[in-house]
Amino acid sequence: MSRFSLYALGTFFGTGFAPFAPATVASFAFTVLWWLAWTAFGAIPWWMTVAMLVVVTGIGIPIAGALERIHGEDPSLVVIDEIAGMLVTFLGVTASPWGFVLGFFWFRFFDILKPLGVRRLEKLGGGGGLGIMADDIGAGIQACLATHLTLLLLARAGWGL
Repeated sequence: MSRFSLYALGTFFGTGFAPFAPATVASFAFTVLWWLAWTAFGAIPWWMTVAMLVVVTGIGIPIAGALERIHGEDPSLVVIDEIAGMLVTFLGVTASPWGFVLGFFWFRFFDILKPLGVRRLEKLGGGGGLGIMADDIGAGIQACLATHLTLLLLARAGWGL
């Protein structure tokens, strides 16, 4: 893989170079792109989201590992893991603005705090690319559940989301 491709993909097209909170910037950029895709093309089938997750994770593990060898342990410029986590977060979320907003905020919450064993996922495979990707996928699972539950509770409360 070329150095350009390594950095373009690993930093999600430069968002990982944001001077402040690059993971949040990348997550926000992905959320906007995902919303635009929903708006332009309609519902994205769950199986397509899973296929994208498999591809992002498959290329993300070696990319994150390579950038970690260059820049040190879990460098902040590596944000391809956030993209995998956001894909998991948005699994089955409807195209309502609230779904996207809640998904973004729940993912950042779980990714930052890393509760319920998510932090342990960083050590999978002795760290490196697998660990970098795994903790964000774990946070994405928690965020997906929290997003769906929040939308359900808000709908039952009569908010009609």
